Amino acid sequence: MKKNITINLCGRLFQIDEDAYELLQHYIESLRHSFGKSEGGDEIVDDIEARIAELFTELREQGNEAITIDHVKAIISRIGEPEQLTENEESDKSDKAHKFDSFNSAAQGVYDNVRKRTSGKKLFRNPNDKMVAGVLSGLAKYTDTDPVIWRLLTVLFSAFYGVGIIIYIVLAIILPEARTPEQLLQMEGKAVTPQHLADIVVDKDQSTNHQPNLFRSLFAIILKILFGFFVGIASIVAIILFCGFLFALVVLVSALTFPVNSYMPFNLQAMGLAELYETNPMILIIFVFSLFMMLLIPIYAIVHMLLSLSKKVQPMGIAQRIAWILLWIVALCSIIPCSISMAKFRHEQRTKEYFHTHIYQDVLMDDNDMDFMRHGEWNLIKAEDCAHYTAHGEYFDGNKSVRYLDTYNDECRAIYQVERKQAVEPGIYRLDCIARAEGPGSFVYAIGDNKMLATIPAYGNRGGELAAQIKKELSHMLASDSLNDVGIDESTKEVDIKGMKFVLTDLHQDNKKKLKRICKGYGWSIVSIDNIVVTGDSITYGVSTDEGFTGHPYRAKWFSATDFKLTRTGDLPHMKNDKTRHPRIKRNKRR
Repeated sequence: MKKNITINLCGRLFQIDEDAYELLQHYIESLRHSFGKSEGGDEIVDDIEARIAELFTELREQGNEAITIDHVKAIISRIGEPEQLTENEESDKSDKAHKFDSFNSAAQGVYDNVRKRTSGKKLFRNPNDKMVAGVLSGLAKYTDTDPVIWRLLTVLFSAFYGVGIIIYIVLAIILPEARTPEQLLQMEGKAVTPQHLADIVVDKDQSTNHQPNLFRSLFAIILKILFGFFVGIASIVAIILFCGFLFALVVLVSALTFPVNSYMPFNLQAMGLAELYETNPMILIIFVFSLFMMLLIPIYAIVHMLLSLSKKVQPMGIAQRIAWILLWIVALCSIIPCSISMAKFRHEQRTKEYFHTHIYQDVLMDDNDMDFMRHGEWNLIKAEDCAHYTAHGEYFDGNKSVRYLDTYNDECRAIYQVERKQAVEPGIYRLDCIARAEGPGSFVYAIGDNKMLATIPAYGNRGGELAAQIKKELSHMLASDSLNDVGIDESTKEVDIKGMKFVLTDLHQDNKKKLKRICKGYGWSIVSIDNIVVTGDSITYGVSTDEGFTGHPYRAKWFSATDFKLTRTGDLPHMKNDKTRHPRIKRNKRR
């Protein structure tokens, strides 16, 4: 059963089979193409059409109710094929006798062989012998080779990180499918003649009844699964890109609609780009336009591909595909320098903000250093060539979270002096702290009526006097049944060493081995300054490596100090005499 249609040829109506009509239409189009540029060409084609109409009339008078493809073939053979204007079929028979006696001749032979195989052909996807998209069959037609070879190579390269699949997908996107008989002939390198067109139409009808073998069926299933996976991934990518486009659109509308100083999250001020928009708005405009192009082009391409697979729209031509790819590359090349400029500007803005928010007494420092200084009410007197101003991780009892004063310079050039002022009553005081140093030249000082210095012992970060004193105080503890017997308050876990109470964390009567980590010491020692005479109302104390202040050169890479404690040890001499005559009113001590 064949589909039959009615055509009007030179004012006459004829019943003709659909395949015969298709052959006749291509024949007439080839005639117009051949004679179109010559003078009187249209009249020649009209005369041929009139002659065909007369022959159709004769066939109808002979009792043929419908024109078949065999009738059309006979008429074409009777009228004759149009001469082709370009018949550049070069047949160099001398190449066959060419002897490959050198590398150049061998290379020339390979080139000639490839050229001979591909001469006069155009690369298309072959719809008549396809398993997924017809790419490999099209390559086989173009190179005059067996498609099985290309399919085996694709499977082989797919085993190497999916290279074969990627190449196949790229070619399936770029190469157009041979849909018309002319394209099918161009794919095979045949001249577009009525006879060849008739053969194509017949082969097209026969290909619908082609039964694939087992190997082709298995390979088709594998490629269809892979292609379906690619379609699924492409759909997901399209959804993600569309969401990204919507988000970018919301950000753009918010940035351009709401005022700079609003509380909306997507305004130019919040993104740090308000100043850039005022000074150089073209960067932002190009960036936004390029970003939209980079998002919309893939979305359009993927949606168009999915619609073409469902036969709802025609596939893109190769020129259109190349144009979209080039446009996407232009958008990419535009967005890269704009992004670099925006990132550089944002970095400069953040640097300014960081300097503005991380300055403590005219010195730049990080959040931890600044918080420690501010909460401890420390005043920076000098800070030169210091890598940092506080540290943590090597407190004497192993507590990694305890922060302390600390500085570092690998070349022993740090000049670091920090102090704080404490209100006191007139009297005699003692300053205690724990400190450590990598080398000589760092001091603890106290200023009452006079400046008093105490050097920080240099044990590095191993041992130290504090560890030795703790070991001495606890030497009998391991053999004792009670902590109270060796001077440790069992309720508070405190031990008193030279008037300073140290809390021994994680100490338990049944787990005394935890004291071993306390005894590492980390180089800490107790540093004390006695007999600090204060006749005023305050004491200033701190640490210093400044040779101009201490009178000693600093030759250490680092030092640390913490746990400052000021203790009143006595009264001034004139205050003792006053006590016998006037009882002293007690005041609350302030540290």
